[in-house]
Amino acid sequence: MHGAEPLAYVAGPPQVSARLKLAPEDFQVRECLGFEPDGTGSHALLHVRKREANTEWVARQLARHAGLPASRVSFAGLKDRQAVTEQWFSVDLAGAVEPDWAALDVAGVSVLRAERHGRKLKRGALTGNRFLLRLRELSGPIDELEARLARITEQGVPNYFGPQRFGRGGANLNGAEALFAGARIRDRHKRGMFLSAARSFLFNTVLSARVAQGSWCTILEGEALSLRGSRSFFVAEPGDTALAARLAAGDISPSGPLWGTGEALARAEAAALEHAVLEPYASWRAGLEAAGLRQERRALRLLPDGLQWDWEDGDLVLEFQLPPGTYATALVRELILSEPVSEPV
Repeated sequence: MHGAEPLAYVAGPPQVSARLKLAPEDFQVRECLGFEPDGTGSHALLHVRKREANTEWVARQLARHAGLPASRVSFAGLKDRQAVTEQWFSVDLAGAVEPDWAALDVAGVSVLRAERHGRKLKRGALTGNRFLLRLRELSGPIDELEARLARITEQGVPNYFGPQRFGRGGANLNGAEALFAGARIRDRHKRGMFLSAARSFLFNTVLSARVAQGSWCTILEGEALSLRGSRSFFVAEPGDTALAARLAAGDISPSGPLWGTGEALARAEAAALEHAVLEPYASWRAGLEAAGLRQERRALRLLPDGLQWDWEDGDLVLEFQLPPGTYATALVRELILSEPVSEPV
């Protein structure tokens, strides 16, 4: 089964074990929208607090309350079920009467704010996600854990896609393998999940090789460098002495491939490494190209903003912010040995 290969750690497996998500309040997420509702338009922009509720299920409840099909409800990203989260939804009310959102009667779900807005909320339309995590029942050398926290503050963590991307038991990867072998997948949603999982797996495979090599946060010859806070990339020029300082400051990071058609940005040593690592997955690369996905890049390094930690009654409490599309599990796995988070964040 694909996806079973262990991913490399920066400093070896953690020596401290802990329990995460013993209660939903142990995993709190707040979306950072990055803009204010404009107050006009046909869309209701809703700030929703949910506890032990799946994002898509909540979207269906909002649609039902408004008497509209679920297709009229949008959200920026999926959030964990086993958590307390605050996220934004938009409801297309064109031709419909706006309901009383305060009267929504759904266990664990409440509308904190409702404003009109001119456009629907699109996937990824966030500046980031703010996390508050509580790690309980810690066991092991705490000084080693503190050293890992200090290292993460300085250099970040490998920007792995979380295990939730691949489905329970790697089911999405098995689906991708069947798709690439010629299986007809009529369900567009499932097909999209399988393709996304395959891309993510190939990225993780390259990143893990770079972590094992010790080059995940160093600049190789021909490196395609990611600009922090944007989707822009540029290729490192030989002899550019300013790059090392920009890398140390967190302004740029090496990147890895999100496979698809088109020209890959990486050159020379960086490109050769990627092709060597992904050579066993030629059929997967061909399948992603045949599906029409375009070649993209993703930063190899994840730098949490505002990482803070405190000890409360023997528990470790973490606070930090991550860019959209990244995973709190990538940070947690470098700190402790724990059960993986089960759903997307």
